[in-house]
Amino acid sequence: MKRYPHTLDLQPAIHAAGTVRLPGSKSISNRTLLLAALAEGTTDIRELLASDDTHVMLMALQKLGVRWEQAGESQDYTVHGVAGAFPTHQADLFMGNAGTAIRPLTAALAVTGGDYTLHGVARMHERPIGDLVDALNAVGARIAYTGEVGYPPLHIQRGMIHTYRMAVRGNVSSQFLTALLMAAPLMAREQPVTINVVGELISKPYIEITLNLMRRFGVEVEREGWQSFTVPAGARYASPGSIHVEGDASSASYFLAAGAIAGGPVRVEGVGRDSIQGDLRFVEALERMGASISMGENWVEARSNGALKAIDADFNHIPDAAMTIAVAALYADGPSTLRNIGSWRVKETDRLTAMATELRKLGAEVEEGADYLRVTPPATILPAAIDTYDDHRMAMCFSLASLTGEARRGSRIRINDPKCVAKTFPDYFDAFASITKDELF
Repeated sequence: MKRYPHTLDLQPAIHAAGTVRLPGSKSISNRTLLLAALAEGTTDIRELLASDDTHVMLMALQKLGVRWEQAGESQDYTVHGVAGAFPTHQADLFMGNAGTAIRPLTAALAVTGGDYTLHGVARMHERPIGDLVDALNAVGARIAYTGEVGYPPLHIQRGMIHTYRMAVRGNVSSQFLTALLMAAPLMAREQPVTINVVGELISKPYIEITLNLMRRFGVEVEREGWQSFTVPAGARYASPGSIHVEGDASSASYFLAAGAIAGGPVRVEGVGRDSIQGDLRFVEALERMGASISMGENWVEARSNGALKAIDADFNHIPDAAMTIAVAALYADGPSTLRNIGSWRVKETDRLTAMATELRKLGAEVEEGADYLRVTPPATILPAAIDTYDDHRMAMCFSLASLTGEARRGSRIRINDPKCVAKTFPDYFDAFASITKDELF
């Protein structure tokens, strides 16, 4: 694992160009690990993401009695499925700050039954899980809070599922629906399971990832728009044999934005036009800002066409990648508005307030609303020490402020606690240095 100092200074970079091989997608990696564990048969997973979040999932599965092996020092793993029944019925599971791990595991453990406790770091205990717990307890699960109601830690005991129709709110986190969908085949032995979404469903592209991967493991979900999802009776997960984890589209956003800001071309490899990740639609926003984008089956490339244009857009569908747009807005020709991003408040930190605070340090004028951010770029980006709030995406997106764009100069940027990138991209700053020709140490 890459070791960084407590602070990292990024010098102004005149130009960004080169090629970056992306690490595996976090969303795909943790979903694939759990599906492989629940499936019948053995699954070979290629190019799994090496990160804190996947480590949390691997350790939890191991405690639950799931056998897996890593192929040497590679990121290739073999997972031996348990056919829907975890061998260990009592466990204490540490989930770090991995929402993609704790939420699906909560649903799976509540349905399969046993005696489990799930807890994490302090921030995890501030991230809501009440909508998921309510949906499960309403159909006979037994999940109790051992701290504040609505938040982890959780104590799960064996319940008695008594209905096959469930309902969950969709406006806080799409991970709640993902968790229920992934657990539904464990309930659908004799009759179909239907999950209804109450209200608006946010971050729909992440549900598309879930449905795509469930299909790869043999379960086809029927859906009526985005309001109702049905898993057919008799559905069972079966190993596809081998599965490849594509590169992380959210991580691609930083490098593509660098190409759009500071000349380019910057190419990312590992994700392309056939991606199942909705965050790749980030390139549409870059194009609206004036960048030139080209794409192949397994690569995407961005270059600058001059000063970026201001943008006013709804980013509900790509909340993680939208953070990159907020920093790219520093280089735009006027104020930019990012709308419908209220889900930022329940991520690794309250990203709306954190982004507003750090952008102001750089000289931007920022208006923070309940679910929007309006960024007016400064005449010159100011040197600043960026606090990262133990949030990997804060550290990565603010690295872009060191770039010299067509409209205004980048500045010396100090990243506090750069090691937080280990959550999804341990080698991020080395990759960033490779396209800016910067020497970090």
